[in-house]
Amino acid sequence: MTSLLRIEEPPRPAPSGFALFALGFRPFYLLASLFAALSVPLWALQFSGLLGHAYLAGPVWHAHEMLFGFTLAVIVGFLFTAGRNWTGLPTPTGTPLAALAVLWVAARVLVLTPYAVAAAVANVAFPLAAAVGLALPFWKARNRRNYFFVGLLLLFAVAAGWVHLAQLGLVHQPGTAGITLALDMVLFILAVMGGRVIPMFTNNGVPGAGAERHPRVEQLALGGVLALLLADALGLRGGPLAGLAAAAGAAHAWRWALWRPWRTRRVPLVWVLHLAYLWLPLHLLLRALAELGWVMPSLATHALTVGAVGGLVIGMMTRTARGHTGRPLRADRWEVAGYALVAAAAVVRVGLPLLAPAQTVQAALVSALLWSAGFGLYALRYWPVLSRPRVDGKPG
Repeated sequence: MTSLLRIEEPPRPAPSGFALFALGFRPFYLLASLFAALSVPLWALQFSGLLGHAYLAGPVWHAHEMLFGFTLAVIVGFLFTAGRNWTGLPTPTGTPLAALAVLWVAARVLVLTPYAVAAAVANVAFPLAAAVGLALPFWKARNRRNYFFVGLLLLFAVAAGWVHLAQLGLVHQPGTAGITLALDMVLFILAVMGGRVIPMFTNNGVPGAGAERHPRVEQLALGGVLALLLADALGLRGGPLAGLAAAAGAAHAWRWALWRPWRTRRVPLVWVLHLAYLWLPLHLLLRALAELGWVMPSLATHALTVGAVGGLVIGMMTRTARGHTGRPLRADRWEVAGYALVAAAAVVRVGLPLLAPAQTVQAALVSALLWSAGFGLYALRYWPVLSRPRVDGKPG
């Protein structure tokens, strides 16, 4: 009788409205995924000789846009979102966030035009503005533990400026020095954030996983990356750099094994992060081999950028977007398809040229298609998620 008298609440209607600028991850995850889907195929056509070059020619444009366009957009979106949680204070939202997004778009467009100085200003201004937006809540909250993220954004501005000054002929050092600095900073950010979140997500998402963090291993892994950054700044090359990269790679492989990745195979939202992080020690190993002249340096670079960055980005963009829009932390078949496409792009881009160097151009084209499909799928799937209010009605 009681069950007959129970009055059930009607289902809550989905919130309506436009919320793209309600929190940092929303515009920058959407922009980054769209840009990844469109720009990499353009580069593949340039690489194959089927398309001409713009102001930043050839590999410089590709490297610049993947680092200061795609990767930096995701980093800023993540830090603005995490920064609010770390400090309890607001990070840029609304009009300031929209202005930052417009500045990022302007920087992407200007590098395709003859307006070199304007392109340089926009690409340096974006990380500087993002650093200010992050520094204010950190300073007010005295969140000293994360001050270094502000410093890294400032270094991104320095690296971007270096590339453009070299392109304009105003410095004698090559623009690749700025690219190398940015790659090392991306490596460090992945190492820091991977160590913070992957074991936590593993233990929260996989009961009994037993992911561990050992202080000595953490010191070796992060210290190795910082030593590599310093070695690059000092111009160290050859055998000493190869030994340093190999030692850092061993530390990161040890760190990864302590997280028990084999226990996550039934949880895509977790295994995608483990699979992506595995590319980090592989990158360091390939970098060591490249310094010895045994493999092409581009293989090490793409192990980091396609494998580690691509995999961690699509995994974290999925998890962050779900968690911060009130959705369940569970990947469906579309998201798993996106993970698989980006993972396959890394295997093709690194593995095929490693085994058959003559197939490098074909590998770049196929990898670009897989990468574009993976991030294009994310953009289509998450446009309504990122542009609409949280399903639980909370702010953010």
